[in-house]
Amino acid sequence: MRVAAFNVNGIRAAVRRGYVDWQRSAAPDIVCLQEVRAPVAQVPPAAIDGYHFSYHEGDRAGRNGVAVLSRVAPSAVRCGFSPADGADGADDPDGFDAQGRYLEVDLPGLTVASLYLPKGDVYGEKYAAKMRFLALLQAQLAKSVRRSRRSHREFLVCGDFNIAPAEADIRSWKSNLKSEGFLPQERDWFGEQTSGPLVDVVRQLRPDEVGPFSWWTWRGQAFDNDAGWRIDHQLATPALAARAERAWVDRAESYPLRMSDHAPVLVDYGDKSVGRRR
Repeated sequence: MRVAAFNVNGIRAAVRRGYVDWQRSAAPDIVCLQEVRAPVAQVPPAAIDGYHFSYHEGDRAGRNGVAVLSRVAPSAVRCGFSPADGADGADDPDGFDAQGRYLEVDLPGLTVASLYLPKGDVYGEKYAAKMRFLALLQAQLAKSVRRSRRSHREFLVCGDFNIAPAEADIRSWKSNLKSEGFLPQERDWFGEQTSGPLVDVVRQLRPDEVGPFSWWTWRGQAFDNDAGWRIDHQLATPALAARAERAWVDRAESYPLRMSDHAPVLVDYGDKSVGRRR
């Protein structure tokens, strides 16, 4: 089973830049998209051809939007954060549920989620909102793992976390110690998720590597110099992570060939029955 996580920074723009050819060549069984940035009626049909398309487009025109493309039809689709166990509704005063940032689907043997986490800002209101989002997301992930266990599924959350968890995840980490996405509280939160219920699959398979980076600014020579950040992740329950055989970033060969400011993050999982029709 091949899973791709890709912040396309606008699916219509990505299609113009070669997304369809990439998807046909990479042939993922599951694709988790972020920043789709299009009403459902304007998503190019070629981008979802051959897949079942589950989409939370959100309420902000031209922004956000998360999707899961799967070869088999999901048995359930959930948009946004679910209520806490035993509660009537999620505690979401910021209205994150409506923004098109979290979607999960149930597939054979697997629940998979697509996530677009807010970027935040350094110690401003956007940063405070990001921390509130992280608290809600942590509760959601714990609940999703419990639900998956009860239904005998593995759980996988993929997407743009906007967090580089360690020094090896930024080329110029020393100059970014006070940058959003690399602040101590954000990195501590990521560490909590990956020290218990979930595993950072890419880092598990590539433990001693600087990178592989998945985001580079459009500006300057960052891409050509590989001065990037590893902020797009696949976090899996331990049993699923143990089946991961290969992880890589499908980095464009040159700046003009980029589809987005992000590159797809792919993982091959050895159990072909997970996520496929039985």
